[in-house]
Amino acid sequence: MNRDLQKLSAGTPTIVGFPFDAYSSFLHGAAGAPPVIRQAFTSPSSNLWTETGYDLNQPGRYADLGDEPLDQMLRCFICIEQTITHLLEHKLKPISLGGDHSITYPILRAFAKQHRPLTILHFDAHPDLYDEYEGNRYSHACPFARIMEEELCARLVQVGIRTLTDHTRAQIQRFGVEVIEMREFSRAFSLTFDTPVYISFDLDGLDPAFAPGVSHPEAGGFSTREALTILHSINAPILGADLVEFNPRRDSQGITAAACARLLKEIIGLMHRNETAYAR
Repeated sequence: MNRDLQKLSAGTPTIVGFPFDAYSSFLHGAAGAPPVIRQAFTSPSSNLWTETGYDLNQPGRYADLGDEPLDQMLRCFICIEQTITHLLEHKLKPISLGGDHSITYPILRAFAKQHRPLTILHFDAHPDLYDEYEGNRYSHACPFARIMEEELCARLVQVGIRTLTDHTRAQIQRFGVEVIEMREFSRAFSLTFDTPVYISFDLDGLDPAFAPGVSHPEAGGFSTREALTILHSINAPILGADLVEFNPRRDSQGITAAACARLLKEIIGLMHRNETAYAR
């Protein structure tokens, strides 16, 4: 990354795109998501105020570094890790736009060098804990197995899960993952965190009615409002995030892009709110 980061204040939420979907197991298309998310994020159809009261039009509220040029080979993981490391060295708060979910593994490798302990809050229909999938240990079905093997986080909390297999249940037990399956979810439930948080948001965690533009739609998921309610309840500093698995080729009238834009706005706002509220 050759961009000048010196002008950005410490703690600035900083968007970077990783247009990579080579490790998608079914359909490709998520690599095209970052510019579509940006277009929805800045669309005049809405505004840049968050629900928590932050005007993202104000200078310094966030930065956008554009997309990293990536090839579709394993070396891209090195590039992703180096990019996030560089941002963290400048005390920024990376928000990564994918791309498939495999990018979360190199991102967390970068975070683990500088931020321990760290809790991951993972929204998804799938646990992505396969030891390997179709012969690929770096598949988008496997990032959290790699993360847990390397102890890159202190705690992994997964919400919205509704596709468990015998193998992934065994992996949950092996790694001590906290899973709130979608069938167990109620609006009354709450989470408490005693470490800073990293958010990994797979768009198929939302029900297909709210996010049709994904490669692996799974009925029975969160409404956008339910997901936002969980995000708004986070009681700890948010150090980084990713939005992954949005496939613009399958979107219907920009519905999923609009959900991505809302999630992105609220995550930026929460980074500011929680930095102030939970400053130590």
